[in-house]
Amino acid sequence: MIRVNTKFERPAPELVEQLARYSAATIHEAQGRRGALDSTIKPVDHAMSACGPAFTVRCAPRDNIMLQAAIAYARPGDVVVVSAGEYAEAGSFGDVLANACVAKGLAGLVTDTGVRDTQELRALGFPVFSYSVCMKGTVKETVGPMAQPILVGGELVNPGDVIRADADGVVVVRREEAAEVVGLSRERVAAEERFIAEYRAGKSVIEVCGLEAVLAAKGLVIEG
Repeated sequence: MIRVNTKFERPAPELVEQLARYSAATIHEAQGRRGALDSTIKPVDHAMSACGPAFTVRCAPRDNIMLQAAIAYARPGDVVVVSAGEYAEAGSFGDVLANACVAKGLAGLVTDTGVRDTQELRALGFPVFSYSVCMKGTVKETVGPMAQPILVGGELVNPGDVIRADADGVVVVRREEAAEVVGLSRERVAAEERFIAEYRAGKSVIEVCGLEAVLAAKGLVIEG
């Protein structure tokens, strides 16, 4: 018998809302270039964007019974995050389950296996980030853990960590670091806006980024 406890602490909704204002790349850089899932996990449509607490689940390859259980027990606003062994040759999620997610108010799906019905997913607009696109069906045989730490795309994801996903990929923010990362992301965006303003004012990249001394120290000599 496998006992599953689906209760875990989630970040404050206002922190999730604030993180959603920043891109996945900005958050990744702001938190010290940490948390990026492997780039093989991509959005079904580049317009898709998601941010929410992770509801984690582990599935056997080519088996989506636990994914369906996770959709049933996740709360509105959650991002369902699936660890299935980076198995490309399975379409474990499609438009029918996506409609179930929309009906529940879930924020998105991140999976290290395949999905299908991609045209319907794009039309529906439910954010899906997957390891592959594959039409092959799955079985419903193997039960496993939910709401436990899992490894997805080379990153540990805990239930309640914040998932931010967009056209550039997926990044995970530790729940206990969410408030700090909001501040760091805000600072990074402000710094980038200053750089852009200086470029538009006529300064060069070398001036703005202070690269002259760095390049000289590395032996670069520019003539002409």
